[in-house]
Amino acid sequence: MTATERLPADAGLQLEGGLPADGGLPADAGNPSGEGLPAAGGDTVAAVVRQWRTVYPGLDTGPMEVIGRINRCAALLQQAEDAPLSRAGLTRPEFDLLGALRRTGRELTPGELARETFSSGAAVTKRLKQLTGRGLVERRGDPRDRRMARVRLTDAGRDVVDGIMPAQLAYENAVLSGLGGPDLGELAALLGGLLGQLEGRLSAVRA
Repeated sequence: MTATERLPADAGLQLEGGLPADGGLPADAGNPSGEGLPAAGGDTVAAVVRQWRTVYPGLDTGPMEVIGRINRCAALLQQAEDAPLSRAGLTRPEFDLLGALRRTGRELTPGELARETFSSGAAVTKRLKQLTGRGLVERRGDPRDRRMARVRLTDAGRDVVDGIMPAQLAYENAVLSGLGGPDLGELAALLGGLLGQLEGRLSAVRA
């Protein structure tokens, strides 16, 4: 299924103007299969699942119901979260690079930045050129190895990251406010387990 297709930036989640009156959570958040929902109700993945069950009875839609929802949530959240970045004139990959430098608290080589941001070396080089031109990062040669460059945040770059992060986290807290503490902890643990498995498998494949 194509659960990750792009939606308009205002499709239900926005940083400014608050969340929907019902907290922004699907009515069937506790009913992953979508069974028992009215024809026009439920989340978008539930509707897709019902359609597949109609044309392909007996089809195991379990993976679709999990992965489709993860992809859909990620697409919606990223579109909304990108709003403050756009106002700052940054793309998500550029901010990820700035964030990596800020959270590690040290200079990083382009190769380390590529690993930290899950990007290719060519992509990092392009972003560094743009961010250097804006005065947000600066590069210097490694005195021990002239072939190696090291990157660090400028004061302006640090101010940009520190200015965006509080608003970003406040938004994320608002989005998750419909989930109680235990539910949120359980969701984080389940997602952490899934992510750990996937990262382990991908690392094994690359090795």
